[in-house]
Amino acid sequence: MINTEQRQRIIGLINREVVPAVGCTEPAAVSLCVAKATELLGCTPSEIKVRLSTNILKNAMGVGIPGTGMIGLPIAIALGALIGKSEYGLEVLKDVNDEAVAKGKEYLDSHNIDIKLFEDAPSNLHIDVEVCHDTDRVRATISREHTNFIYLEKNRAVIFKEEPSAAAGGNANDDAESAEDVKLDLLTVWEFAAESPLEELEFILEARRLNRAAAQLALDENYGHCLGRTMKDCGSPFFGDTPVAHMISLTSAACDARMGGAPVPVMSNSGSGNQGICATMPVVAYAEDINASKEQLIRALILSHLTSIYIKQSLGRLSALCGCVVASTGAASGLVYLMGGGYDQVAASVKNMVANLTGMICDGAKPSCAMKISSGVSTAMMSAMMAMQGHCVSSAEGIIDDDVDRTIRNLTSIGRDAMRATDLYVLDIMTCK
Repeated sequence: MINTEQRQRIIGLINREVVPAVGCTEPAAVSLCVAKATELLGCTPSEIKVRLSTNILKNAMGVGIPGTGMIGLPIAIALGALIGKSEYGLEVLKDVNDEAVAKGKEYLDSHNIDIKLFEDAPSNLHIDVEVCHDTDRVRATISREHTNFIYLEKNRAVIFKEEPSAAAGGNANDDAESAEDVKLDLLTVWEFAAESPLEELEFILEARRLNRAAAQLALDENYGHCLGRTMKDCGSPFFGDTPVAHMISLTSAACDARMGGAPVPVMSNSGSGNQGICATMPVVAYAEDINASKEQLIRALILSHLTSIYIKQSLGRLSALCGCVVASTGAASGLVYLMGGGYDQVAASVKNMVANLTGMICDGAKPSCAMKISSGVSTAMMSAMMAMQGHCVSSAEGIIDDDVDRTIRNLTSIGRDAMRATDLYVLDIMTCK
């Protein structure tokens, strides 16, 4: 049983990890760092130098920036300096408008932005920004989490420096399992979702509201590769009018909007909007199809999001492993709950997911992420169905362990450690095209 103190800590963890974000969280985090540095500078910088870790650079290169009709880091950096507000967090650019975009383009024409890879960055998620004007110079650094400032300096005077004890496990190189995290296992996740007082969990419905609104926008308009709209308008002869077709359409549509630069917020999970979408929309779509009760939807969404958070605790914020692997595993858990399954079936669905999707690479945030998310969604339904029929991949097969938590660790160790060389190779391909 989970006691009151532990339950409140888990609620706090979810509220920290499931937050609104406008646009892709990696360029948003870069914009946030630039905005903070500019605020400390006190004027528009004449020069901006940005140094980024591999995963930040990879995820920010090819994604649409909301409200701009443009992709990539330069416009995100320019707008961070011109109209960004650090108090907005990952919604730093929510005030963007046509006038701001025009000014941003003018700023880009002055060639005052320098972007480089931060070799041997202390974290997979690391952003170091220096802004200058005349003789004034400000440096701001975000590390390990998308809104976590660890260093602020103006004219060589340190304004803020994170104490070493505040870093993850006392080690800045450790992106996984912050010292402030609640230590989870899958059984704790299940008990929390299934047994907590319903009124303490209703906040998760905001994820449905935001992410479904983003999906509807993409179903009505053209964003990204229009996968969600294509599934809705043309998918019936191939996929039928089925729950899994509805799940793919709604989930990929929300991703179309986000990756295509729609100026709307989505509810993120563990620093990723796509993960928040993938943990939310399959559960919402299936709940709508079966006319699930409000309580069933709330508990299924909590189970999905908290399972994703749990997996990310050992994987880290950013890795070579596509985030849809994590979030769709959470979605599979939520689907099992909606199907009437219990903990054993949830554990089986997680093992089935790990057996299938392990190794899917992340090659940056971009419109085609909707296709990867759709693969995760269909696999989530398949894994949940198998689990409900008593079928589970066994420990004799691949990286699956009898213990579901060790199975998850096997997945995350591959994504965090074994695929590091893959990550560097992917970035090399992306930057040399």
